[in-house]
This record gives sequence, C-alpha cells and structure tokens, in this order.
Amino acid sequence: MAKESPASPIDGVELADAVQAVREGLAAAAERGAGQSVTFEVGEISMEFSVEIRRDVEAGGRVKAWIVGAGAEASRGSARVHKVAFTLSPKDAATGGTTIVGNERPGSLSRFGSSADR
Repeated sequence: MAKESPASPIDGVELADAVQAVREGLAAAAERGAGQSVTFEVGEISMEFSVEIRRDVEAGGRVKAWIVGAGAEASRGSARVHKVAFTLSPKDAATGGTTIVGNERPGSLSRFGSSADR
C-alpha cells in the first residue's frame, strides 16, 4: 500500500509526538525564562485532535493514534476519524509543584521528558 502524503503540517503526526512537543516547548520556555523578572505559572493545557487509529505493521502491529488535519478528516470520512480531547496539568518533576516558566532552578528541568529518558 502506498504511503499517503500529509495534507497539512500536522497530518500524520503521532498523538504521543504532539504531547511530547508540548512538553519540550514548556521545558524550553522555562529554560529561556530563567533569571527573568516576570515568571508565568503554567495552568491546565487543553488539547483536542482529530485522530485516525491505525495498526502500525512496521512496529509489530501496535495500534497508534495519528493526528489528521481538517482537510484530511473530510476526505477520509467520519467512520475512520475520531475526536480526542484531554487536559494536561503540568507538574515540576523535581518538586511535584506547579511548573513555572522562568524557573530559577535549572536542576528541576532535568526531569522533564518521557520516563524512558530517565
């Protein structure tokens, strides 16, 4: 079967990769904000995607959720595309407290990332 080309920049991104990109973006923002006079507390992050659930033959048959763009959603039909919505509540891995963008404790950024990175 020929591989479809993505219809938009987000089309074909795995759902886990999208969440990881948000995690990395928060870590980068906290690092860039270190030492700044104004800091921001990170509140809940709501995310909503249209996803297509597919079995990945190359990954041993694992089922994955792939994000599809609005144009791709219309062309694939509603039977194969599902809406996924969730809210993330970021926590500082070192303290368990609220994440602050502009955190002065660079050591607390080392625990950001997936558990496989630890």
